[in-house]
Amino acid sequence: MTDTNATLLARRDHAVARGVATATPIFSARAENSELWDVEGRRYVDFAGGIAVLNVGHRHPKVIEAVRAQLDRFTHTAFQVSAYESYIALAERLNALAPFDGPAKTVFFSTGGEATENAVKIARAATGRNGIIAFTGGFHGRTLLASAMTGKVRPYKAPFGTLPGEVYHIPFPDETTTVADSLRMLDFLFAADLPPTSIAAIIIEPVQGEGGFRVAPPELLQALRRLCDEHGIKLVADEVQSGFARTGRMFAIEHSGVQPDLVSVAKSMGGGLPLSGVIGRAELMDAVGPGGLGGTYGGAPLACAAGLAVLDIIAEEKLIERANTIGARLRRHIDRLHADTALLPVSKARGLGAMIAFDILETRGNPAVRAGAAADICARACELGLIVLACGTQGATLRILVPLTASDAIVDEGMSIIGQVLAQAAA
Repeated sequence: MTDTNATLLARRDHAVARGVATATPIFSARAENSELWDVEGRRYVDFAGGIAVLNVGHRHPKVIEAVRAQLDRFTHTAFQVSAYESYIALAERLNALAPFDGPAKTVFFSTGGEATENAVKIARAATGRNGIIAFTGGFHGRTLLASAMTGKVRPYKAPFGTLPGEVYHIPFPDETTTVADSLRMLDFLFAADLPPTSIAAIIIEPVQGEGGFRVAPPELLQALRRLCDEHGIKLVADEVQSGFARTGRMFAIEHSGVQPDLVSVAKSMGGGLPLSGVIGRAELMDAVGPGGLGGTYGGAPLACAAGLAVLDIIAEEKLIERANTIGARLRRHIDRLHADTALLPVSKARGLGAMIAFDILETRGNPAVRAGAAADICARACELGLIVLACGTQGATLRILVPLTASDAIVDEGMSIIGQVLAQAAA
């Protein structure tokens, strides 16, 4: 007997720790580009992209070809034991794309949390300092240090006891907090807790992911850059969710003109395979001695092969330009939803490129969000054949991460389903 979604859900509940959540009640059987089919044969439009992992879509033929060719050679040696050319080639390609001037070097890992933690390790080694500044609403991973840097208590911190210390948070600008407010809180931190000369790094998402696709204002990034330059602090851009063409640039921080010292990357870099890394200024990267960085699976051969294919696809299929085209199309759809008085009230679109989100509002014309409302909208959308995810500090935000290889027709189909759901919810 073939398993159904219901029988697999029962098996999951029995076998898998409940701490790992699943956003939908469906179980995948196959996927192509921006579409997915469950074990019961039902088709879904994919607006989640594996949480920003599939900028080049599910099973892109060039990724499949590259991984298959690597499978025929070898699957694993550990780069620390016997190195291989694809790791070096991918590092060279990323160094050339680094969003800062001067020589760059790269090191690879497997997960986004490893990327953010190792950026901190490098900054601490280079500066001889311990302090880390992060932002409320930020998300940097689920390992202990990454959880400490993440700016949200539940569900990422509350049950886990004492987290690594010397991590400090300041408010991220939003509707009620200005850039001046954020910088004022930074001054308070330096006056009350520790001087800037004790800070190794400031880590920030140029566009917050889990925090609601809020764009870091350029004037904030510029002020942080000046502060870092003045006090020898390293600026870390967490591009785990926003990188690899998603925002209409290779890296989101490029929109601001600010150059970071270190860049954490993951998700779409591997085209569906687990791959992450840190790209940094060469002198910083070499502050760590041999053996201080790495991991058994870091920069695995299959993942590096996929990563090289991803960079080729982004260039050949002009996905940076495509991200801006998709983003403009999404904005037009969301603006129509915002103006339609027959629907549940929603905000206008925000974000960069094709990293677009909007909020479910309490009432029309009032920016107050309807806390927790996005989960219900996502569940209703799934019933109608669309996979879309919630985010935001109050659970009121729908985020759209449709593959950049999706057709206009797929984008329109997904947004039509969202419109149907908002009409249902308003009835």
